Formats: sequence, structure tokens, C-alpha cells
Amino acid sequence: MTAVANWTDPAGSGVDVAHAHRIGRRHPTRWVTGIVVIAIVAIIVYAFATGDIDWPVVGEYFFDSTVLAGVRNVILMTILAMLVGVALGVVVALMRLSANPVLRATSSGFVWVFRGVPQIVQLLIWYNLALIVPYIYIPGIIDERTVDVMSPFISALLGLGLHQAAYASEIIRAGIMSVSRGQIEAAQALAMPRSLMLKRIILPQAMRVIIPPMGNEFITMVKMTSLASVIQYTELLYSAQTIYLANNMVMELLFVVSLWYMVLVTVLSFGQHFLEQRFGRGFQPRTAAKKRTKGIAK
Repeated sequence: MTAVANWTDPAGSGVDVAHAHRIGRRHPTRWVTGIVVIAIVAIIVYAFATGDIDWPVVGEYFFDSTVLAGVRNVILMTILAMLVGVALGVVVALMRLSANPVLRATSSGFVWVFRGVPQIVQLLIWYNLALIVPYIYIPGIIDERTVDVMSPFISALLGLGLHQAAYASEIIRAGIMSVSRGQIEAAQALAMPRSLMLKRIILPQAMRVIIPPMGNEFITMVKMTSLASVIQYTELLYSAQTIYLANNMVMELLFVVSLWYMVLVTVLSFGQHFLEQRFGRGFQPRTAAKKRTKGIAK
């Protein structure tokens, strides 16, 4: 407004610009699209609120013992499958970056197979492995029928873990390749062992690139455990199915399942945000760095 007040009229038109007011542009399309979106949301909410859904049943079964057992199994399977996937993913990624052509070909084949076959198909193959391998025999370790070994839990762990390893290996490989080549050469010039180089130089820097997509994979794994219901693993969806097949409250139990998955995903999203902040401290936006500097100055 100061610039407007000090402006003089060169043409001498007599316009009183000292009391001029700034008029913003009108955006009628914003109002139209906003009203349309609100109307659609209102219709959806109204449909669910007035539909044939017994909402008190949702609250009644939210903390049901069978449902809580399914939640615990989801958490357990997610953690174990991600541990298998990340551990094996590191190995496959290092094999892919190796100078050995056999290791590179093997890792590429592993990624090709386990990324190409749908996850639900992998679960069914592991669960029915006894049709191909009737017995599992490892001298001094195991000598059992495959049908006794490949329980729903073991089948789900292998199916989810190996599938995740294929994706995790590519994420880890991208993170390792993001590290400057000059730092690796400097470590080699100091005769640093490769294992120590990975631990002290490569992986700490690669984590900044690895954490965001790996966090998404962790969240995806929570939801992918629902696929294990096809092999009768008692996770959250399977637990809900056993209930609604008895009381016919299908939609109510599905809403219970959906709400629990949203709770788990929300908690993991906060954890992912914390890890991203932790490993990306040296790469924060400039505005955040300025705020921190001002706080120190005060």
C-alpha cells in the first residue's frame, strides 16, 4: 500500500491513488470445484451413515479378542517378513554390485523371479510346496514331511519375505549407488576393508535415500499381510472372516479391519517421518535451517 500511496499520476488524470484499494482476482472455479467436492463427500458420508450398517457392532468388535489376536499376528508377520526382506535384500544388492558375473546374474535372476510372480501366487506355491517336494531333508538339521513344515505361518513368512527382498534389494542398491564415488575411492586409498567401508561410509549416507522408500515398503507390508488369509494364516482379515461368517455382520467387521489397518499405518507413518528427519539432518530445507539458526541466536 505504501508504493501505491507514493505513486504520482504522470498523465495528470486526477485519479486519487492515495486511497486506492487493491482488488484481488476472482476465482469462481475454486468455489465451483470446492462445492462439488464437498457435495461428493457429503453424499458418501450420508450413504454410509444411513446404509444398512450396524455401527455399534463396529465398536463392539473393535477390541474383540479374536480381532486383537489378528492384529498381533499382523504386527509379528510384518516385522519378521521385513527383517527377512531387508537382510536378504542387502545380500542381493551387494551381489548385484559385485564384479563377479555369476553373482550379478544370480541376483538379477532372483529379482526378476520374485518381482515378476504375483505375491498371492507365491504364497500359494509355498503353502502347496509338498506337491513338488514331499520331504525336506537337511542332514543333522531337519528330516520332516513338507506338509508338516510348511505351516501357514512359515509359508506366509517365506512368501512375503522373499517377495520383499526383491524390492528391498533394488532400494538398497539405489542408496549405495547414490554415495559419491570420490568417498569410496578415498576409503580405498586408506586401505579400509570393504566391510568397514560399508559400515562407516557407504550405508550411513545411503540411509538418507533408503529410508523413504523402505518406509513405504514397511507400510505396504502391513497391508499385504492380508493376502496371507488365502492360506489360512490367522491375521486380521482372516480373524474378521471367522467372525462374520458366524454372525453375518460382513460390512461391520470389514470396517473394523479397515480401522485397525489405518491405525497401524498412521503409527508407522509417524515413525517413518522421525527416521527421515534423523537420517536427513544434513539435507534439511533452507527454511528449517534458518529457523534453527534464529532459535540459537535468541
